[in-house]
Order: sequence, then structure tokens, then C-alpha cells
Amino acid sequence: MSDPRRSVLPVRSSVDIAAGPGFVISSVTCRDDHARWSEPEAAGSYRVVLVRRGRFRRRSRSGVADVDPTTAYLGVPGEEEVFAHPAGGDVCTAVSVSRALWRSLGTVAAPALYVDARLDLAHRRLLAAARAEDHDFALAEQLVRLLGSALAAPVHPVPGEYALVGRARSVIHDGHPAAGGLVPLAAHLGVSPYRLSRVFPRVVGVSLTRYRNRVRVGRALDRIEQGEERLTDLAAELGFADQAHLSRTVREHVGETPSALRGALGRRPGR
Repeated sequence: MSDPRRSVLPVRSSVDIAAGPGFVISSVTCRDDHARWSEPEAAGSYRVVLVRRGRFRRRSRSGVADVDPTTAYLGVPGEEEVFAHPAGGDVCTAVSVSRALWRSLGTVAAPALYVDARLDLAHRRLLAAARAEDHDFALAEQLVRLLGSALAAPVHPVPGEYALVGRARSVIHDGHPAAGGLVPLAAHLGVSPYRLSRVFPRVVGVSLTRYRNRVRVGRALDRIEQGEERLTDLAAELGFADQAHLSRTVREHVGETPSALRGALGRRPGR
């Protein structure tokens, strides 16, 4: 028989599923099954942890929280925390972010956060985006929306939004290196990624991801009109993951693939 006074050691595994500028998204599986508190451990990063399956208890300086798919928790570096798993194991998504990104989004002084249906959907969309190719924009945009919903106060219209969006559009159209991702673009513009991600669709009507892809699709159409046949090279030049990613994005925006459009738009001899 085991000694009930012995320390409870966690049986936990973590796999990084996606990463980008200032963030890492991990899938954490815990196979613990005990009602006692584990040994204290110190958090190593700023993070939001959302439960996908199972439930557990967490105690930190902020208090005790019962964590399940309807409740998320926040962690900060150096914070001491202990866990109990009276209902068995769990699977969570841990979103670790840099200090700068965390501070840009704001924090709440609470041991846990209620996960309503909108936040749950944002979590699911984040995981779907992590399986896609466009991590610098699509994934980052889903990430800051998720974190913004969890951490930040509601955003209200403020003067200067049109000017901010105009600057963002110029950076994207100019092909500036900062236009390679949401986080570097926001840093270049001197605003938080969450603010930029929220303001942009209010002014333009579409998300930054869709707008940036619209610009890239336009450039692809220009090149196809000019007779470009090396779609693999074109995809790399425009920042797509591969030719298939280019083809899917073009088809999503115009209803046809680049290969099909070559016959309709490509220049022929004598034209």
C-alpha cells in the first residue's frame, strides 16, 4: 500500500503545437488521479490555460480555482502553484506569451476566468488555425482575439482608428518586413496586436488576415496575367507555405485556382 504522506508527483506531458513571435501554444496532457495537492511548482511563463477535456483544482496566491472546460486560469512567471486531480486526468491548451504581449493585452486579478460560448469558440478556432499554414497572421490573429477576450476590457471606438488602419494597409501594400505577421506589424505601428486586430475589421469590414491575403491574391493575379507559370516560386515569393496554400487561398477569394486562371488571364503569344 502506498504511503498517503508521500509527495504527489505529476504525470504530465506537453507538446508544442504552434509558435510565433512572442507566443507558444502547447497541448498539455495530465494523467494524475489524486485529491491531494501536488508539490509546489513555479510557473515559468505568462500564460492562459484552457481545458479541452477533464477537470482539476489549482491553488495559487490568487486563490483556489476549480478548472474545467467552462473555466480557464492565468499564470505569471515565478508564481507558486499546486494542483489536485480528484476526477482523473485532463487535456489542456496552454498559451504562453512574452511579457510585452501579455502587458499589451492587460490582466485581470482573478484566480480563474469564466469561459463563455464565445471564448470557447475562440479556443476552438485557435486550435484550427494552429493546424493551418499561416501562423504569422491567421494564428496570431486568433491568438490575440482569444487572449483579448480573456484578459482585456471591452474596446471602444477612439479617435485615430482610420489613420491607424491606413498606416497598417500601407505597410502591407509596401511589402515592409513588418507585414510578415500580426505581432511585428503591431509593433511597427506602435500599438498592441489586440487593438490592431480589433480596430482593423471595424474600419475595413474584413479581418487583417483576409485583407492581407486579398493583397497577396491580387499580386498573384497580376503575375498570372503576365504569364507566370512557376507557381511554386510565386507561392514562395508571396509568402505562402507552398503552392497548395497559394491555390487554396486564391480559390477561396476568387472561386478558381491559379492553374485554372492561367488559361483565362495568362498572356498568349502575340497578345
